[in-house]
Amino acid sequence: MKSKLILLLTAFFLCSAFKADKSVITIFMIGDSTMSNKSLVGGNPERGWGHVLPGFFSEDIRVDNHAMNGRSSKSFIDEGRWDKVLSLIKKGDYVFIQFGHNDEKPKADRHTDPGTTFDANLRKFVNETRAKGGIPVLFNSIVRRNFGTADNKAVAEAILQDDIRKGINPDAKQDASQEKNVVEGDKLIDTHGAYLDSPRNVAKELNVPFIDMNKLTHDLVEGLGPKESKKLFMWVPANTIAAMPKGREDNTHLNIYGARVIAGITVDAIAKEVPELAKYVRHYDFVVAQDGSGDFFTVQEAINAVPDFRKNVRTTILVRKGVYKEKLIVPESKINISLIGQEGAVISYDDYANKQNLFGENKGTSGSSSCYIYAPDFYVENITFENTSGPVGQAVACFVSADRAYFKNCRFLGFQDTLYTYGKGVRQYYEDCYIEGTVDFIFGWSTAVFNRCHIHSKRDGYVTAPSTDEGQKYGYVFYDCKLTADANVKNVYLSRPWRPFAQAVFIHCDLGKHILPVGWHNWNKKDAEKTVFYAEYDSYGPGANPKARAAFSHQLKDTEGYEIESVLAGTDGWNPIANGNALVNIKR
Repeated sequence: MKSKLILLLTAFFLCSAFKADKSVITIFMIGDSTMSNKSLVGGNPERGWGHVLPGFFSEDIRVDNHAMNGRSSKSFIDEGRWDKVLSLIKKGDYVFIQFGHNDEKPKADRHTDPGTTFDANLRKFVNETRAKGGIPVLFNSIVRRNFGTADNKAVAEAILQDDIRKGINPDAKQDASQEKNVVEGDKLIDTHGAYLDSPRNVAKELNVPFIDMNKLTHDLVEGLGPKESKKLFMWVPANTIAAMPKGREDNTHLNIYGARVIAGITVDAIAKEVPELAKYVRHYDFVVAQDGSGDFFTVQEAINAVPDFRKNVRTTILVRKGVYKEKLIVPESKINISLIGQEGAVISYDDYANKQNLFGENKGTSGSSSCYIYAPDFYVENITFENTSGPVGQAVACFVSADRAYFKNCRFLGFQDTLYTYGKGVRQYYEDCYIEGTVDFIFGWSTAVFNRCHIHSKRDGYVTAPSTDEGQKYGYVFYDCKLTADANVKNVYLSRPWRPFAQAVFIHCDLGKHILPVGWHNWNKKDAEKTVFYAEYDSYGPGANPKARAAFSHQLKDTEGYEIESVLAGTDGWNPIANGNALVNIKR
């Protein structure tokens, strides 16, 4: 009997573990420099399209890029790089295969022939991927930006100059005079020849998805023309970037913008040819990433890039995993932004009220914030806002002065004065958020709804300190929230009035034992008891004690008038519950 019980418990824990683990599909990438990750040293702006690909998939997909500069299908195998990838593939993973640029080169350690050795290597990748339960996808090479005459000399010259730029043929010299005398035409000239056909032919032969990247990029580059197409490639003026002080004129390799554009059109082709991946594809206007896989390295750079007063459309920004130590400001002109974080995306700073600014003055409470949001219709999801200065007095994590601000699944971390709902007459909505602090850690003038939020006290103190203006219909409304505390915390009030007309209402909230029986504090302002509106409806948990509550507080008989859509409606009918982060339909 005992052994059966142990077996049952073991099975239970195993099942629980499997349920807890989030299934992640890995896309392995093998190829050359046009696909590979790049060094970021010296502000290097070069990117392979595979470097930026992670920003086009949800977190259910992990991109593991093994592409390497200068490699052909032959050298990738000979150097043991393929064996390494093969050892990592598990059932259901994908392998994206793109070679050709370096297979064309005459060097013995790289060269293969289309129709024979090149095709044989592609078959090897495909068959061995399938043997491991993986799913191969074949790509042909991206186009070189080669506008010129359709003769063999032009093709050979394009390849030679590509070699020189990559240092593969250091003995050759770039013919500057020839470069200057070349008159570019309107048509792109192919430099890959039959190397473009091998991936297509092997894909057809072995029934493998095939992405014609050459056609995708050919149409893109030729459509832009000789001048505009330079914006995609590594055309860098001298003395502008530390990584390449002499500048660069490179028609093969992509810059950040080019890699993002090409990855974007490629991922749509992938979704079409490999429909199983379509549901994971994401398109954002900008991506922020510390590993160089985005448009920018900081969130502030992305915010600054948003056009001022961009109306009737949202600008979407993905923030990839990382701690971004920056004092973020979203000005009023940057309207209609959606800021989406991957798991582990944190905006962090360490200012506090008594910290001095450059003039030797105290920064003050407002000046201490890690983030300032002024722009209306700002939507935020999966971002952590933190102030890491510790228990040093007022130290704001997020200062929100925006109307129709919507925070979903966000975290606000700090001690005193964590979340400052600053804006007068504005509305804010917090859904499934986590907010922690010590004293008055949710405070300010705004009308704010907290729906299904987790409110955590780190020390004895006060959860809220509203400063609701006289005549304002609503202050703070907490719906279905859970209030918890650190183990040693025993004396916490739901609220105290920063201003005399403070309002806070808790509706069907789970109150931990750290909430004092009296519930509410008058902040030693006896007159405020006559003007504040502090109320509860259907509180439960060990901290719920309606009979012992402060005499100036209320126990609501129903929630009429406190529906979320009523609290936030204002004059324009804003309803984030019904409409999500859609643009508000402003009545004029």
